[in-house]
Amino acid sequence: MEQQFNFNNELSGKIALVTGGTKGAGRAIAERLLQAGATVIITARNAPEEGNNNLYFIASDLSKAEDSQKVISEVLSTYGRLDILVNNLGSSVTPAGGFVALSDEDWESTLQANLLAPVRLDRGFLPQMIERKSGVIIHIASIQGKLPLYDSTLPYAASKAALINYSKSLSNEVTPKGVRVLTVSPGWINTTASKAWLGEIARNANSTVEEAQQGVMNALGGIPFGRPAESEEVAELVGFLVSPRANYLTGTNFVIDGGTVPTVS
Repeated sequence: MEQQFNFNNELSGKIALVTGGTKGAGRAIAERLLQAGATVIITARNAPEEGNNNLYFIASDLSKAEDSQKVISEVLSTYGRLDILVNNLGSSVTPAGGFVALSDEDWESTLQANLLAPVRLDRGFLPQMIERKSGVIIHIASIQGKLPLYDSTLPYAASKAALINYSKSLSNEVTPKGVRVLTVSPGWINTTASKAWLGEIARNANSTVEEAQQGVMNALGGIPFGRPAESEEVAELVGFLVSPRANYLTGTNFVIDGGTVPTVS
């Protein structure tokens, strides 16, 4: 069957929500979908430092069930539907030191943000997608779902592994009903936050930022591409996956890590 795709404005008429959409990869994804013609809603706890009047902002802490419901209700009451859901929100703020350093609260807060927030939003938006037999859900996971760093991000890695598993299961259930579900697992992304983190590492080690970056890459086992990803590179992948060009793609975990993971996925 021959299909004709319009690569310009290909998301025109679509309503999209990007969680954690005010910074880093989330902001780049939101702007990429906007450029493709979508109406884009973003959520985060705080408003973006640099506003974009073309992005509709909803303040929310999605680790809380009541805020998830607030977002669902506001999107559906304002726009009547949602076509594209990008569950980009991710959080890793637990202390280093392995399992002995982690409390129940550390585990619970990480699971709330990285696993249960997407589950709640999916549950809230899926019924209208299934009714229309149309929709795309993207879960932004991490290569740590398969390549955990136990010393520093144990709960984060476990929650992203759970998200990858859940995403596949959800796809098996709802793809026959017309909704595509996909996972994107980035490696290290060069965001403003990661640059600040590198600066802190360099200061503590009395080294250069370049040396700090190489040290992080070494800890990951190396990045064959030689650098972290740019937010826009991750956004480009997401932009393709939610587009009509990817109509036959569902249930797959797309790794974008510059070759970091050393095994066959």
